[in-house]
Amino acid sequence: MAEAVPAPLWYLYLVETAGGALYTGITTDVTRRLAEHRAGRGAKALRGKGPLVLCHQEPVGSRSEALRLEARLKRLTAAAKRTWLAERKAVTGMVPMT
Repeated sequence: MAEAVPAPLWYLYLVETAGGALYTGITTDVTRRLAEHRAGRGAKALRGKGPLVLCHQEPVGSRSEALRLEARLKRLTAAAKRTWLAERKAVTGMVPMT
C-alpha cells in the first residue's frame, strides 16, 4: 500500500519595495519565491521596484487557508496592513527578514 504524500505547508509573506509599498503573497517556499521576485520573475507588481525586503513570513497551513488570509490582507489599506504587521510582530516576536 502506497503512503499518502503529506500536503505542503503554505506560507504567507510580505515584501516591502524600495518605495515602501507592501506586497502580500503566499508560497510553499519563501526563499525560492523571494529569489524569483528579486530576479524579476513572478509578480509584475514587484518588477523594477527593488531592492525588495522580506519583512514578514509565517506558516499558515493549507493552500486554502493561505489564500483566505492573503485575500483578507490584500483588502486592507496600506496603513491597516502596516498596523496588522506591527501587531503580528509584537505577538510573535518576529523581526524583519532580509
